[in-house]
Amino acid sequence: MGRAQAPSDPSEVRRIERWLATARVFLAVSALVAIRMDPTQLGNSPAAYGLLGFYMGNSILVLMLLRRRKASTARFRVLVHTADIVWPAFISVFGDGPRSPFILFFVFVLTAAAYRWGLWETLSTAAAEVVLLWTESLVLFHVWAARGGSLPGHIFSGLHMNTTEFEPKRLFMLSVYLLVMGLLLGYLSEQQNHLRAEKAAVTRMLTKVRVEAGLTGTLQQMCQEILSMYKAARLLVVSQEIHSHRTFLGELRNGSGGPSDFVWLDSRPQDAKIYLEDCPGEVCYATSEGDRWSVIALDREGNQVTQAETDSLARLKKRQPFRSLISLSFVFGGEWRGRIFVFDPSWQGEKQEELRFLLDLLRQVGPAVYNVYLLHRLRRRAGAAERARFARELHDGAVQSLIAVEMQVDVLRRQAETTPAVVGGELGRIQSLLREEVLKLRELMQQMKSIDVDSRRLLSLIIDAVERFERETGISARFVTDIEKLEMPDKICRELLRIVQEGLVNVRKHSKARHALVRLSSSPSQWSLTMEDDGEGFPFSGRLTQEELDQMGKGPMIIKERVRLIAGALTVESNPGAGTRLEVKVPKSGEVSDEL
Repeated sequence: MGRAQAPSDPSEVRRIERWLATARVFLAVSALVAIRMDPTQLGNSPAAYGLLGFYMGNSILVLMLLRRRKASTARFRVLVHTADIVWPAFISVFGDGPRSPFILFFVFVLTAAAYRWGLWETLSTAAAEVVLLWTESLVLFHVWAARGGSLPGHIFSGLHMNTTEFEPKRLFMLSVYLLVMGLLLGYLSEQQNHLRAEKAAVTRMLTKVRVEAGLTGTLQQMCQEILSMYKAARLLVVSQEIHSHRTFLGELRNGSGGPSDFVWLDSRPQDAKIYLEDCPGEVCYATSEGDRWSVIALDREGNQVTQAETDSLARLKKRQPFRSLISLSFVFGGEWRGRIFVFDPSWQGEKQEELRFLLDLLRQVGPAVYNVYLLHRLRRRAGAAERARFARELHDGAVQSLIAVEMQVDVLRRQAETTPAVVGGELGRIQSLLREEVLKLRELMQQMKSIDVDSRRLLSLIIDAVERFERETGISARFVTDIEKLEMPDKICRELLRIVQEGLVNVRKHSKARHALVRLSSSPSQWSLTMEDDGEGFPFSGRLTQEELDQMGKGPMIIKERVRLIAGALTVESNPGAGTRLEVKVPKSGEVSDEL
């Protein structure tokens, strides 16, 4: 009851009202059948069946309205609930007390209040029923009995009023039953709402864990959620890398305009002892009044720690002044340990249950945050590896070639004075070498460039790649396709474009071809990409599948890996001295891998 309840989802509210409306119709039918089987409950009167028929019609009308309307308003729910409260108090006048089937109407209205709301609404419903029953008792014994005790009109003939059950002694016991039942159902409903609130809080926290936000952005979102959940003044995250003993402090404050940005603070080596050493339990709640401490601490299993040390809390209070504090420890993957401090939280309710909830929250959200950290570290390492590869490519390729060119130019400068006829040929050769290195640099930059491609842009990007290849290499190249409107997953589009680029690079480097052709076609079951050239071909003859190429250790390695990522099939046909034909077939129903 201390934490804010989970917000009501309109679709969930509508679903609950439908279930209650269906139960109301079923209850009306059951009561009608019971009266039919035992008419003594209401007597042999058309009015009895008329009353139950009216209730059934009203129940069916409510059910139809809920099925036709897109939303259930609060006013509509209160109106329906008011009718549910009045009906059992009214019909019980004509029933036979607790032995009557109409006692189920009291149970239904209390269950409906518990299902819709919570403890206080259910108790209020029970109290309203009690007030109505005592009001009816007053009317029966002081007004109706004074006028003769008969029902007016012939339509009510045969309908008996049960005044015995409205005597104060019996009515008192019925009132006690209703209040106790309301308390029990309301308590169960409150516990269910509490569980729903915990589930909603965990879900909200998990939605804050986003890879694209990074580790700092994720921590800020989650810390803001904790601050708003406990209405705390500020929050401090202290973490330490176990191997290097480096300590990091991050703080988030809750100001008048809302939570501020999460900021990393300067830390000192002795901060680890102040914030991380000798803290009571895995999670604790501590309040301070002068030198007196009140501490509730739990261990990892949620059991209360009997003797909680307060010396570490006193040291912490000197560094971070507070009146009350929530402390929660964490350990991630044997690499990091730390604590989360929530200063001056404000909430009501049972403290131990709330601390157990925090333990459960950390168990569910902690691994997701740690995964963000691991992915962030993996990306940094991948970026460093890619930069190293790029530097290696430059060093082994362009840098070495430029050094060679510089040496040749120096030799050529010396020869220009003695043998000027050699200068022209050497300059042509140097120019060709420089052109080759420019092409290699462009290809390297193209590989480093991220591609934003989808089915609408794929064809135009392939055309641009083929035309650029023809301009830069002088090799005649063209792209043909019979597809007018392409519908292809983005991952497959990206990989096919990379395959085309890699294939054209291989044609330039190894084939010595004069012509190249790229073709993309589509059938009901698959897409087909074909690349042909009239160059020297591979050092084998015939048509080989990807499995055969792997067994022989031949074929374009990068293209083979990309074909695997899109669940495709690669076939290479080579005729040494007469060219190569490379064909990639991708099934439209295949599953695309996420490895890349």
